[in-house]
Amino acid sequence: MSAAQAEGSGAGRVDMKLEVIVIPVSDVDRAKEFYSGLGWRLDADGEFDSGFRGVQFTPPGSACSIQFGAKKTAAAPGSAEVLYLIVTDIEAARAELVARGVDVSEVFHAVAPGAQFPLGDISARATGLAPDRESYGSFATFSDPDGNGWLLQEVTTRLPGHT
Repeated sequence: MSAAQAEGSGAGRVDMKLEVIVIPVSDVDRAKEFYSGLGWRLDADGEFDSGFRGVQFTPPGSACSIQFGAKKTAAAPGSAEVLYLIVTDIEAARAELVARGVDVSEVFHAVAPGAQFPLGDISARATGLAPDRESYGSFATFSDPDGNGWLLQEVTTRLPGHT
């Protein structure tokens, strides 16, 4: 049934909520120590006779969690490049991470579209908050021990339809 048919049939729309992102790591215990050190909630750490191990953490205030573990993904450790963490105050979020011993970039804003994405390329970035501190415009980056890249983005006014 097409979306148009479903809409016309009186069928309701089913919510689809992003619940978990799997990130590839090389050392489960090292990753667990890192994410625990961020102050994220440890939801699960299960190990099985087959060698499978799954660890799940949830960032404060997030409805979406991350998972990693042994035999969890075939992706190369560190290959998750741009994992967004939305914050309402980027300076406070950065300061908290720094206080927890995380190597976080300075706050920056993009001076060319998409300049926030190549995590190692700073050529199209300007140091400091976005002009007028516009929502969605200020960023900072950090990586976990494997190199999975995280992007802090300050959002103070959401796009329509987002809560």
